[in-house]
Amino acid sequence: IVGEQPGDFEDLAGRPFVGPAGKVFDQALDETDVDRQSLYVTNAVKHFKYEARGKRRIHQRPNAGEVETCRWWLTREIELVQPKLIVAMGATAVFSLTGMKEKLSNIRGKPLPMCEGRTLFITVHPSYLLRIPDEQRKTEELVRFRDDMRTVGKLSSVVG
Repeated sequence: IVGEQPGDFEDLAGRPFVGPAGKVFDQALDETDVDRQSLYVTNAVKHFKYEARGKRRIHQRPNAGEVETCRWWLTREIELVQPKLIVAMGATAVFSLTGMKEKLSNIRGKPLPMCEGRTLFITVHPSYLLRIPDEQRKTEELVRFRDDMRTVGKLSSVVG
């Protein structure tokens, strides 16, 4: 699983997906019987980019240069872990893994072949779900995200 970058909670804990987005991620995994312990979870960018606002650290999206700078690290993780299935959560992860800047909605939910016999599955980043202001749309997107995680579970048993 490849996310974007650490958030404030992740930066402080030194582990990916432990903050609010991590809770959404964990809940979706629990509801779809995907065992987080069986996953290698990382981020495309390894540092927390933020803007200080008083005592708060507000997330800032990493730019292409920052993604490029960290790509060697993600590539090395893939070499070490040797996954058959890679899940890109969000546009930054997709860009880091493929160089593609395509609209996420056009490529979400479709298994794509990668080099070395790997499969790439693309979904949204859980933090996106937290930012949807319309409750009905948020509920619909949460259902889609759970469906994506269910597909990840099925794919992992097929390609793994």
